Amino acid sequence: MLKKTIGLGLIAATLLLQACSMAPSRLPAVPNDLTAKAEIPGMSGVRYVAGVDVPEMTLKGHESLQRELDYRAQQGLKGPLPPASFIAISGGGDNGAFTAGLMNAWTVTGTRPEFKLVTGISTGALIAPFVFLGPKYDATLKEVYTTISPKDVLAPRGFISGVLSDAMADNTPLLNLTRKSITEDLLKEVATEYAKGRLLLVATADIDARRPIIWDMGKIASYGGPKALDLFVKVMIASASIPGGFPPMMLDVEVDGKPFQEMHVDGGIMAQVFAYPAGIRINKEAAAMGVTRERKLYVIRNARLDPEWANVERNTVTIAARSVASLIHSQGIGDLYRIYATAERDEVDFNLAFIPSSFNAPHKEEFDTEYMRALYATGYEMALKGFPWLKAPPGFTLPGAAPAGK
Repeated sequence: MLKKTIGLGLIAATLLLQACSMAPSRLPAVPNDLTAKAEIPGMSGVRYVAGVDVPEMTLKGHESLQRELDYRAQQGLKGPLPPASFIAISGGGDNGAFTAGLMNAWTVTGTRPEFKLVTGISTGALIAPFVFLGPKYDATLKEVYTTISPKDVLAPRGFISGVLSDAMADNTPLLNLTRKSITEDLLKEVATEYAKGRLLLVATADIDARRPIIWDMGKIASYGGPKALDLFVKVMIASASIPGGFPPMMLDVEVDGKPFQEMHVDGGIMAQVFAYPAGIRINKEAAAMGVTRERKLYVIRNARLDPEWANVERNTVTIAARSVASLIHSQGIGDLYRIYATAERDEVDFNLAFIPSSFNAPHKEEFDTEYMRALYATGYEMALKGFPWLKAPPGFTLPGAAPAGK
C-alpha cells in the first residue's frame, strides 16, 4: 500500500511538473497601481481603463466633437449639428448573426443612420468595425455570419494539452479569418472616419488587473502601418477570446519605458454590452462647448432576454454550465438597465433590440451554420418591417405605459 501511495504521489508530481513546463511563458504583468499608466509602445492614447480614466475619456469626447466641428467647417457646412446616433453591439457568439441580419435589412429600408459612436464587445467587437464603416460592408457581415462553421473559428486541442496550456482550443482560424477582412485599406477607412469626429470603441478584459479596458480603434487606425493593423486585429480577437475556451491575447505595453505584458480576454466577463462610461455626462460636456443636439442610442443584445427553460441533468458539468449561462443572462439584463439609466440622465433617446422569444431554431453546436442562417433571417425580417425597438429594458414600466417587453 505504501509503495502504491508513493507511486501515485510521484505520478501526480510528474504531471504537475509537466504542467508547469508546458504552460506558456509571459512577461511580467503591469503592477496594479500602474495599470492606468500602461501604453502601447509608439501608440499612446489608444487604451483606457473603464471607470478610472474618466477625465481622459471625457477629453477624448471633447476632441471628437472638435474634429467633427472642424470637418464641417472644412466642408462649408453651417447651422446646427445634425442628430447624433450611437449604436452598442453586445456579445453573444454566433448570435451575432442577429445583428448582421438587422443591419443588412436596415440598409435596405433606407433609414439606417451613420453612427457617430459604435461600440462592440465580444462578437460585437468582431462586428463593430463593419457597422462603423457602413453599408459597404454589409455583404461581409452576411458572409461571416451565414457561411462559417466551427472549423473557421477554432481548432480543438486534446484534453491534456488544453488543460496544461492556456485554453481548450486554438483560435488561429478566427485570427486568420479576421485578418482577411481587416486590411490596411480598411484601416485607412476607419482613420478617415475618425478624422471626421466619429468614434469606434471596443472593450476587452485585462484579466491581470480584473478591469475592463476600452480601446479607441479609430485612434489605433490613425497611426497606420503594420503595427497598428496588428494591434487592431488583436484587440478584436481579444474581446472575443472566451477564457478557458480560447487563448488570451497577450499585448505588450510599457510604463515609463519599462516593458510589461497584459493578458486580455473576452470583454464579456466585465459587461455584455456598453455604450459610453456612465461617468461622462455627454449632454453637459457638449453644452460646455456650445453644442446642443438630438442624440439617439441603439442597443443590440445578441441574445434572448426571456429565461430559457431546460430540464437540467443532475451532473456537475451540466449544473455548472447552466449556472454560468444564467449568470451571463442576468448580467446582460443588468447592463441594459445601467445603459438605460445613463441615457435617461443624459437625455439620449434609448432604443433596444434583442432576439425574440419566438426564435427557437435548433442549435447543435457553436457556430452552427444553419442556426446562424435562421437567426440572420429573423433579424433581417424584423428590420425590414420596421424594427420594433423597445424604449426601455424588459420589465421596466415607462410612465403611463405597460411594462416594456410585454
